[in-house]
Amino acid sequence: MSGDAVRLSLAATSLLPGHGGIARVARLMTRVLGDEARHGRVRLRTVGLYDENGRSDLGVELVPAHGSRLRFTAAVHAAALRSTHSLTDSLAMVRAHNRLPFLRRPLLAWLHGIEVWEGARADRLDAARRADFLVVNSAYTRERAERTHGGFARARVCWLGTESDDAPAPQRSNGPPVVLVLGRLEPGRDKGHEALIDVWPKVVGAVSDAQLLIVGAGPDLIRVRALAARSAATARIEVAGFIPDAAMAAVWARATVFAMPSRGEGFGLVYIEAMRQGIPVVGSVHDAAPEVNLDGETGYNVDLARPADLADRLVHLLRDRDLAARLGAAGQRRWAQHFRYSSFRTRFLSVLEDFVSSH
Repeated sequence: MSGDAVRLSLAATSLLPGHGGIARVARLMTRVLGDEARHGRVRLRTVGLYDENGRSDLGVELVPAHGSRLRFTAAVHAAALRSTHSLTDSLAMVRAHNRLPFLRRPLLAWLHGIEVWEGARADRLDAARRADFLVVNSAYTRERAERTHGGFARARVCWLGTESDDAPAPQRSNGPPVVLVLGRLEPGRDKGHEALIDVWPKVVGAVSDAQLLIVGAGPDLIRVRALAARSAATARIEVAGFIPDAAMAAVWARATVFAMPSRGEGFGLVYIEAMRQGIPVVGSVHDAAPEVNLDGETGYNVDLARPADLADRLVHLLRDRDLAARLGAAGQRRWAQHFRYSSFRTRFLSVLEDFVSSH
């Protein structure tokens, strides 16, 4: 961006690590914008709804709202007064932007998938119509929203990235083969946990020491634990629940395969984290997974209407560790080319340039 520094305000769910995919997008944007601010190209004011500290680990100043929507809305309005353009990390944050003309600023909003697909809330669709510039995490998310509601063809696709440019040092366990599934456990938003538990007896029948490792917290954890306990292969299923980020390196080191055969991923940040780790991915054909995970190249995408396919792919990878390693290495190369932080930075700066120059 050329000329005088652009004055931006960002309304974010949270800048804290470990607060889900939308918070990850907020962190990615903030890191890019913070770098631009330090070089004098933008001025940035950030408001965090669930933050409680006036400074994040990203090195930017922010106004913490301590979970108060009234305080958040007031802070967003105050930031708008000092800004030329506004950004939000999701449609849920758009409602904090006042419609009064003297506070109205050109507004960029991110779309993440399920919030704009079937069953989308009316206020989310209204927020999308109010936003001047829409950014979407995948072509799949945009096409499904356009097919379902119309009005989303204008959204700009910007793939996400990891927060790191570096691949971890190879660190593999000598233990039994492990299929890892990692994701928040929300009722009605199955990420493939049930499908994996259902096929696990067949997997163990073919690979007797195979272990299914389920990591993640959320209100559906009790139900998932009960499903695992009822499985004929329960002895080979570990429901670990929440594991802090500091302990995740050891978890990734155990994984032979990462599997999340979901129906509702608008992008799937955890897919690219598995790729960064050099682990092959098993997703589904029912969401954005095929846009990120290339079938037969970095892993597989299965049709959940054919449960045997999921079991067969998992068994194939667990039996052929050399194949799993080759697919994992290809995934890491794909991550390095498309999904590192620096790749996201390049894409997002192009989006921001277009947003600012056109509004």
